[in-house]
Amino acid sequence: MQLQHITTKIHKIRGMKVMLDYDLAELYETETKYLKRSVRANIRRFPPDFMFELSKDEFKNLRCNNSTSNKQGGTRYLPFAFTEQGVAMLSTVLSSEKAIEVNIAIIRTFVLIRQFALSHKELTEKLKEMENKYNQHFHTIYEAIDYLMKNDEVDKKQKNRRRIGFK
Repeated sequence: MQLQHITTKIHKIRGMKVMLDYDLAELYETETKYLKRSVRANIRRFPPDFMFELSKDEFKNLRCNNSTSNKQGGTRYLPFAFTEQGVAMLSTVLSSEKAIEVNIAIIRTFVLIRQFALSHKELTEKLKEMENKYNQHFHTIYEAIDYLMKNDEVDKKQKNRRRIGFK
């Protein structure tokens, strides 16, 4: 299972990275109604920080923002959104070989996304630290760039001036 394919199915809703029930059902090669039936039968395993149902506005915004097709347009029920912990809990509810394989790939994808976010944050912090430490040097560089830009503007103005004298 390709991690890039799974990454496209992860959305940010209510400030959390989640996967929707119909995307998970597609990955598990099952129908959404069977996935939802299994979840409802074990609802105590899915507290609100593991799984929640989208509101009508959230679902509408998700479809508009992601330019998704109208494949889910005729649904009678709003989709469930599963956080990383909810996806892990699905492995206890769905016990097929395919479900186990897919859950492992999904968890690895969530971990990679988290690692990328942390490394990006660390890089930003290091750049800020360097800027604070070497602020005088950056200030000098900014002044030099500003000086060169001003000289360039003066040269352009002089070129656009009407020349006088012998041509």
